[in-house]
Amino acid sequence: MKKLFISIISIILISVGYLSIQAESDTKTVTKNAISSDSTNVALATFAGGCFWCMEPPFEKLEGVISAVSGYAGGSAANAEYRKVASGKTNHLEVVQIKYNPELVSYESLLEVFWRQIDPTDEGGSFVDRGKQYTSAIFYHNEQQKSIALVSKKALADSKIFEDAIATNVYQLEEFFPAENYHQDYYLENPVRYKLYRNGSGRDQFIKKNWNQHAELDLTPTDNSNTMNKSTVAEFWKEFTKPTAKELKQSLTPIQFKVTQKDGTERAFTGENWDNKEAGIYVDVLSGEPLFSSTHKYKSGTGWPSFWDSIDKDNVLEKEDNSLFMGKRVELRSKYGDSHLGHVFPDGPQPTGMRYCINGASLRFIAKADMQQEGYAEYLNLFN
Repeated sequence: MKKLFISIISIILISVGYLSIQAESDTKTVTKNAISSDSTNVALATFAGGCFWCMEPPFEKLEGVISAVSGYAGGSAANAEYRKVASGKTNHLEVVQIKYNPELVSYESLLEVFWRQIDPTDEGGSFVDRGKQYTSAIFYHNEQQKSIALVSKKALADSKIFEDAIATNVYQLEEFFPAENYHQDYYLENPVRYKLYRNGSGRDQFIKKNWNQHAELDLTPTDNSNTMNKSTVAEFWKEFTKPTAKELKQSLTPIQFKVTQKDGTERAFTGENWDNKEAGIYVDVLSGEPLFSSTHKYKSGTGWPSFWDSIDKDNVLEKEDNSLFMGKRVELRSKYGDSHLGHVFPDGPQPTGMRYCINGASLRFIAKADMQQEGYAEYLNLFN
């Protein structure tokens, strides 16, 4: 038995040494988006779930998956290779890029498989591997994937399987670097070492404890989902259906109802948003359509939230207002929520010279830190 144990240890040490030698000599040429879709029946999906050795097998077993390639994505460095990525210095994540036939397997199905391989609440890594390079993420290739991914993430959060918040981020794929050859199909090429690593990582134990009991859980969007299930997540409010006045009275506060539905005006210096200085965006309290940003907000001294511009002029409609014997004014209303917002005046600061004087009760504030999770990631460039 002792000789057998020593032999096993020797084999492990030799294999580790061999791996180290390979790391020096056996690398694959790195190219941008190396796997390209060359027909209408081929698409790409990219996921980060910790060690890429463990992320290849579950996808390669799926009918419709053509290949799963280990690699790196999401970093700031001009190139990526294993030792630099593993050190955490490049900010890249270990990922697996899947080439698949969407007529045989859907992106939603790939997401279902992805979630069930990871601990989506782990902010510091994945199982035994620690560091940002091993954190989980979804890298979308187009707006449709982005929308589906955000819906799936929301469905997981709403399922309450996990007490902690879902930490998996959703990013746009900028560049994919295939990993070195010796990392590809590692579970097939080095089955003994792969099993030793996997068994000791804690991944299978976590899956058995947390996922096997939820085998029937469906994280795909439903036809009647009212948020973030359209082709472009930035346009989910276009499907907003305005509730009845009775329903709005139950869901809105009295001042919100008065302002948005009765064209009322809140008293100056009383609204919750008038003096808010936090970075973020302001959306319609009903529909969620993006309207204004803290980057355009300024202190006008009026006691109402004031902005020198809107972030999406298509969502802010101007209407002539001759009420209250105050002369002609320009009323502002949201396009999809049809909420009364306030008025615009030509006495604001440059570069527009306009003052969008808005009732805080018509707005919901979304902090910059929450924008990605709530589906407004495309507006993060306002803060660059």
